[in-house]
Amino acid sequence: MARIEHEGGNRTVEHHGGGPARHPSYEGVWRFTAAAVDVSVPQARHAVRDLLVRQGVPVHEEIMDGLLLIVSELVTNAVRHAALLSPEIAVEVAIGPEWIRVSVEDNHPYRPKALEADYGQTGGRGLLLVREIAQESGGACDVEHTASGGKIIWAAMPLAPMAPGPGAAIHQPVVTSPRTDPSVP
Repeated sequence: MARIEHEGGNRTVEHHGGGPARHPSYEGVWRFTAAAVDVSVPQARHAVRDLLVRQGVPVHEEIMDGLLLIVSELVTNAVRHAALLSPEIAVEVAIGPEWIRVSVEDNHPYRPKALEADYGQTGGRGLLLVREIAQESGGACDVEHTASGGKIIWAAMPLAPMAPGPGAAIHQPVVTSPRTDPSVP
């Protein structure tokens, strides 16, 4: 990856537990930039995994696997579909006390939509997969425009899988957009 930047404590989580939310030492925001080329896909995946390990993020193995698959899908989509208008992409990792969010930003104005499964097609289901992985873990994903006319595609997930049963979502964090104002880093 070309550059790694770190910002402290981007807070886009509402805590619904009893008592005040703590801010663990692994919390923060990191941004990786890379050329929109095929080799950036495994580089981004390894960079995210290495960051989480280095920071000591207590992410459940199942969530880690889903998160790394999401990073691969989002970077692959940016490389395949946005490289012509966006020769550089950015991968952002934001970690809160109970959640993690990854986003991929490019300068292409097209805002994709998750496609429904068409088993006759050989591609086009990457965002559907991203959405399903995020939602299955109790997270969310979305596509937003940037102030510069590009887009950010993000997925957020809790650090631990949701507990099964009724009322399990009561103590889950509510993850919102990566930024309330896309022009603010």
